[in-house]
Parts: sequence; C-alpha cells; structure tokens
Amino acid sequence: MLKKILIANRGEIACRIIKTAKRLGLKTVAVYSDADANALHVKHADEAYHIGASPSKDSYLVSEKILSVAKRSGADCIHPGYGFLSENDQFAEACAKNNIVFIGPPAAAITAMGSKSRSKEIMAAANVPLVPGYYGQNQDPEFLKQEAIKIGFPVLIKAAFGGGGKGMRVVEHADEFQLALQGAQREAIAGFGNDLVLLERYVTKPRHVEVQVFADSQGHCVYLGDRDCSLQRRHQKVIEEAPAPMLSDSLRKAMGEAAVRCAQAINYVGAGTVEFLLCGNDFFFMEMNTRLQVEHPVTEMVTGVDLVEWQIKIASGQALSLTQEQVTLSGHALEARIYAEDPSNEFIPCSGTIKAMLTPLQNKHIRVDTGVQAGAEISSFYDPMIAKLIVWDETRPLAIKRLQSALEQFHLAGFSCNVEFLHKLASHEGFVTAQPDTHFIAHNLDELTAVNPQQEDVSLVLASLLYLSLIKNKESADAWDKQAGFRLNQHNKIHIALDLPQTISAIEGQHGYVITLDGNQFAAQAFIEQQSITATINGEKYTADFYYDQEAHAIDLMYLASQHHYKFKHKHYISEIKNAAASLAAPLNGTVVKHLCEIGSQVTEGMGVVVIEAMKMEYTLAAPFDGQLMSYCFAEGELVSHGAMLAIVEASPNND
Repeated sequence: MLKKILIANRGEIACRIIKTAKRLGLKTVAVYSDADANALHVKHADEAYHIGASPSKDSYLVSEKILSVAKRSGADCIHPGYGFLSENDQFAEACAKNNIVFIGPPAAAITAMGSKSRSKEIMAAANVPLVPGYYGQNQDPEFLKQEAIKIGFPVLIKAAFGGGGKGMRVVEHADEFQLALQGAQREAIAGFGNDLVLLERYVTKPRHVEVQVFADSQGHCVYLGDRDCSLQRRHQKVIEEAPAPMLSDSLRKAMGEAAVRCAQAINYVGAGTVEFLLCGNDFFFMEMNTRLQVEHPVTEMVTGVDLVEWQIKIASGQALSLTQEQVTLSGHALEARIYAEDPSNEFIPCSGTIKAMLTPLQNKHIRVDTGVQAGAEISSFYDPMIAKLIVWDETRPLAIKRLQSALEQFHLAGFSCNVEFLHKLASHEGFVTAQPDTHFIAHNLDELTAVNPQQEDVSLVLASLLYLSLIKNKESADAWDKQAGFRLNQHNKIHIALDLPQTISAIEGQHGYVITLDGNQFAAQAFIEQQSITATINGEKYTADFYYDQEAHAIDLMYLASQHHYKFKHKHYISEIKNAAASLAAPLNGTVVKHLCEIGSQVTEGMGVVVIEAMKMEYTLAAPFDGQLMSYCFAEGELVSHGAMLAIVEASPNND
C-alpha cells in the first residue's frame, strides 16, 4: 500500500482527495501558489509546500516543481486531480522515471486519448461509433475550411488536446470559419499549449451521456453506470445526474460495453470516463477523459463506491474489488456546480472575497464538496467554481426536489453567483419532466435568468427591515449579535435610504411596520438574530440570511436561492454615472489577446473591437455605437483590470 500522497492540485478536488487519503491512513502533501497560501487544501494537508506565483503556468503546471516537492517530502505517489497535469503524459512518464507512482493511467494511454484525432482512429478500430469529421494533422486554414465544407455546416471546431469547452467554436457558415478557427486556436494555446484542432459535424439536438470505467493492472475492467451531462452552457457542464434517465436497459448496456472496449483498446488502468453524444438510440464517441471527472460524486452516490479510494488501491497494484455482475446502482443523484459568475451578464466570472457562505446540512442525502470557506478569496487566476452540491434520493423526482431545497439553503455573499440560476434550471418543467438536450440552457436562457417580481418585492421588504434595525443600533457591525431576538415594534416614520430607483418608506406601529414600496403597502415585523432574519409580511412567514458590510454600507440578502445586494445612501453618497462606452470596459481582470480593428477604421454598433482572455476563456468586446475607432488603451498581451477602458470609439456625427 502507498504511504504518502502528494496532491498536485488545489481547491475542491484537492480537499476531496485529502479526505479519502487520510481515511486510508496515507500522509498528505499539498502544494500551493501565492494566491493559495491560506487555502483550505493547504490547511487540511499534513504538509504543504509553496511552488510559485499565482498564474498556473508558474506553479500548478510546472511538473519540475511538483516532482521536486515529492522528493523533498518523501511522497511515494502523486494524485493529479483533474485539470492542470492530470492528462499530461510527459508528467506521468516523469513520475515513473523518478520512482513515484502516478495515480492515473499509463502515459501511453494518456497519449492515445490526449489527441482527439488519434483517439478517433483507435475507437474506430475498437468498433465504437464516431461522428463524421476530420481528425488529421493538416492544420492549413484553407484546407480545414474545405474539410468543413465537405462535412457540412454547422461544424464544430474543437481543440484536439482540450476540454471544458475551451478551444471550441460552432460555425454556422463558411464565411465565419476562419475567424472562429483563429479564436479556437488561441484558446487552445492558452489553455493546453497546443493549437491542433479537429472538425466534427455539429449534431443539433444531442444528449451528452458518459460512462465511468475502471480498470486494474491485472486486465480487469468494469463500467460503473453512466451520467447525463446534457445541461451545459458554452460546452461546460452545469448539472449532472446518475444514472442517465430515459435509457433502455439494452442501450445502457451497449454504451457501457463500448466504454469498456475503449479502455481495453489502450490498455487502460485506473479511473476514466468515456463521453458519448446520444441521438435517440444512436450514440457516438466524443472523447475519453483519462482522469477523475468533476462530476464523479454522482456515480459514488448511486454505486456506494469511493472512486478516489479505488484509484489509490489500483495504483498500489490491487485488483478491482467488484466484477461487472456485482456492480449495482441504487437511487438517483444530481450534482450542481456552484460558480462565482453572473448569469445575468453572460455568465461572466467573478472574483472577490467570500463574505458569507452558508450551506445545507450534510447527510446521506446531501453532500457538499468545496475547497473554500467564508473569508477565502476567489482568485481571477483559476476556475471560479466554489463548490459542488450533490444530492441523492430513491427516485429522480425525489432527488430533483431535494436539489431544489438544498439550493434554497446554499447562500453566498461577496460577489455574484449562479445559485438562483441553478434553482430555476432544476425547477424548470423541461428538466423535471423530460430529458433536455445540450442546447436546453441556450434555448431557455431568457426564462432562466428572468427576474421574479414577487421575490424582488419580498427581498426589498426584508432589506428595509434590516435597514430599520441597523439605524436603531447605529449601524454597529455586531448589532444583531447584541440584539438577539430584537423585535421591530416602536413608533416612528422613516425613509428607507437604500440606493435604489424605488421610493421606500416605513411607518412604525404598535406591532411592526407598514412599508410602502412603489405605492404598495406591506405590513411587516421581523425577528433578527446574527445572520438570519425571520419576517412576517402581509401574514406570510419568510426567512433569509444576510451579510452586513459596515465598511461598504451594504447588505447582501440571500432569500431562498436568490442573492440581492443593497447599498445604503449616506451623506458621502455619489450616484454612479453610466458610461455610454461601457461595452468597451474590461468586464473582469484579464489579458488583451487581440485587436480586431485597425485604428482609424469605421465600426458599427455591435462589431467586435477587442478580445480579452480571463480564466482560460475569451471574451469579445463590441463597439457601443457606430463611429470611428480612435485608439486602443492597452497593447496585445497587456494585463487589464476590471472596469478599465480598452478602446476609444468616437461616435459618428449622426448618432444621437
């Protein structure tokens, strides 16, 4: 058995691996960058070593630094988690050369599946169905365009060494191909260090179903059920579930056996995932991920298998503990990925400090995998995932209800997050009663990001009650700690000075307040304690969590799954002035990667002007109106901060 494990990763997955490793009696070693000096995975490990600056290219992606720490700490094995070096065949080889066990497949298997084009050739030989496409080495732009025309539009351009939706573009028409190719190649270089791409026919209404396989070094291989990952945005998974619903037993078996053939074709060892496009009863091989998946917990919940434990034992030379006939599935599980992002603003990633983080109680039905806690910093250097919320119940309908309830109890403050979006998605009739395809979010985005007026009114009343309590306690930071059970029941008439377009006022009576909002009246009283408010509004009971930021004079209110940020007006308040050219301001910290227009050229409203890259994704900023591009504020390759103006466009004379 292995004795000391180095986790070559960070955040949630590092904490997840440490948990199982400690249960198995292994000593744990963490590595960290500048940005992660105080991270949770560093605190949980037995030992921790600094490996460089915050950018992953200077720390988590530098294999020499990881191996040096392994030697210094005496670690006899390395678990790469997912992302970073997890599918790097050269790193796996380097581990072997240094007599360190790589907890993953052999380097040759990673090499075979690391190139999507080569993997297609292998799968064809293994009698696994493939989507029509081009998987060759010729990367001449004009040649690729002609291949795309042969395949037929729409065509999917995909980074051959990529994943997670990066380096991927859907092209509808031939005249859009070259620009899309350039964008995909830039993202591929930035994310994976290789700009090789492949082309595939873009299937219009597919489901994304994947199969978890596991193989040992004795030649045994099993599949541990399947997962449906069709709920995606920008090709990134949002909610996953196991088992995949609405599959016949024969189709489920055929996909599982095809996945095993994939693994056996490359002499696979360890945990792997074979991803398929499912179109009716036809399925096509997409790729094989030669690592643990982000969504692995849903498989663990329905099989009762700790996949990390299996990884460690298989890497130690042990045989699989179950045969295919012994693998059983029980109940249904779903996972929701909770991200620091703004769904109302094209899911743009957010960074900042977690001011509050309240999660549902964990038990056999609910699991929360995270690598952060209140007070932690969400860095712009890494993927902005905060946590994975996993639920289990006996049936899919019960599991969905449990997910809805758990999301209502998952509260975050300090930045925008996607919890409300996830709740709307998990509650949508098209998901609850049917199984959507991979375009479901895109087709229902307006509905999934729409504001609920009733919830807005309730949250405003709750915020008003908090404001009233604050002024009674002179905005003391610990007002609610001192006033546990404080009831609002004195006589006064007060203007609610929240920084909002609405006018809100309150008249105090014997049994609470009458709050007037846009002419509508709400009889309300509240019980406030620490970070929780319970209120009766027009005879109905409501509860919410909140965080008061004394320095910023603001409240973050978390009601059900929604998140609301309210600033207070005060004597130093100055209203913000909207900038007519705000569309050319950096929406987040990032790097300028491409100027799309010549200085002095005429641009039209909505035309792409500049491309920035942040958190491994590209964002194109468009001209706010018709006019002339006067200058760029930053050169290609320069770092920019959130809010910085990137280009100057002078409006045409005929613009209002």
